[in-house]
Amino acid sequence: MTPSEISEFVDKYVVEGIPKEHNDALRKMAESFAVTDDKMRDIIHGFHESMQAGLNGDRNALPMIPSFVRRRPTGKEQGTFLSLDLGGTNLRVCQVTLNGDSTHKLVQQKFTITKEAKEKTLFDWIAQCVSIFIEEHDVVPNSGESAVRCGFTFSFPIDQTGIAEGNLVMWNKGFLVPNTVGRDIVRLTQDAFLRKHLRVKIVAIVNDTVGALMTSCYTYPDSELGIIFGTGTNSCYWEKMSRIGKWKCDNDKTGEMVINTEWGAFDNQVSVLPYTMHDNKLNRKSPNHGLQVFEKMISGLYLGEVTRNAILHLIDQRLLFDGRSSTILNKSYAFDTAYMSEIVSDESDDLVEVKKVIQQTLEIPSSTLQDRKVVKNVCLMIGNRAKRLSAAAMVAVLLWSRDSHTDTVTVGIDGSMYQFYPGFEKSLYDNARPFLGDDFVDNKLKLRLSKDGSGIGAAIIAAVTSD
Repeated sequence: MTPSEISEFVDKYVVEGIPKEHNDALRKMAESFAVTDDKMRDIIHGFHESMQAGLNGDRNALPMIPSFVRRRPTGKEQGTFLSLDLGGTNLRVCQVTLNGDSTHKLVQQKFTITKEAKEKTLFDWIAQCVSIFIEEHDVVPNSGESAVRCGFTFSFPIDQTGIAEGNLVMWNKGFLVPNTVGRDIVRLTQDAFLRKHLRVKIVAIVNDTVGALMTSCYTYPDSELGIIFGTGTNSCYWEKMSRIGKWKCDNDKTGEMVINTEWGAFDNQVSVLPYTMHDNKLNRKSPNHGLQVFEKMISGLYLGEVTRNAILHLIDQRLLFDGRSSTILNKSYAFDTAYMSEIVSDESDDLVEVKKVIQQTLEIPSSTLQDRKVVKNVCLMIGNRAKRLSAAAMVAVLLWSRDSHTDTVTVGIDGSMYQFYPGFEKSLYDNARPFLGDDFVDNKLKLRLSKDGSGIGAAIIAAVTSD
């Protein structure tokens, strides 16, 4: 880094009034988390190389998964549709009414997945939940149709072979349903519906990020990207069929399709990302060691743990809290990313909220004002790295598909980091400027919250595939 870059990314984390060795440690840590404009350019270039390789079928690159979604909503779609959103803890059943004027109405109900469902009866349990929902909300097919059309957001690995076809690759999140791996999820669910005599037809199986994009498209027709910045992270975008080299399902290379990038898996080899010893500690201890490296550097599930590792590193050097830790702080994932939000938002002279987190939540008996400033600065440097990396990924996909943009381009975004982490949206705009230009960022780029996109989007996809 040049001296000016060192100043920008390091000097602001220096704390007045503490010993030089403390500030030297902060400087060194800040430099390791720095993401300069040149580093962002390297990351963007790396994204483009990996996207191209993934579209051509390279298994060591970004997955770049075809979604089979090939029609954009116009905002004029009408009707009532169901959607199912199956996660690790809950099943969300939604009734989405599309009004034909880019607006919609959502009625939803959550069902907590039982232990028996996770281990044995999942698909019959889903059918039972849908049956309850249909009865309570009087859901009937649209005029002229024999069954209620349904989109299914399925948050487990599948090998998708059609808009409504996908074979289960493996279970995770504590699920162990027997005799299902390798089988079509849609067929297993549809058979359960038949056993319950439900007039429901699954017409699309959907990734949650694709749902976010389609929800945005229904309201904002110029939507090109869908992004999740939350507990995890991912993106999708509209890609020209002619650029999807690995597409072998038919000979039709006209038009476009939504591609699910699965960008959380970017640079698992850590050849370009600003990877630190604190990231390595997290990665080494995680169940999916060596995978989803990018996701572990920017998403809500992991940011607090990276910060905890960095704080403990300073404690181990007796540079923080006089070398004292606590049982809670010593526990993996005990430092939640929500604590970071509280800490970086504290602008009080005495850092009162930081003190509460340290002494009440983390049970460190006491802290000096200098301790609190150090903790806040560690949170800031790690959060700022996440913001710049997030912007680099967004910019990479925008630049990749820039020739398809019209006068404006909307990005539909969902997730807790985007909604709640201080300054996150503003940082996406600001950090995009050096690469997209002030005119594009100020006048053409529109970031929009795509709330509940995984449920609403699945219903919208059911609508656009209905004929």
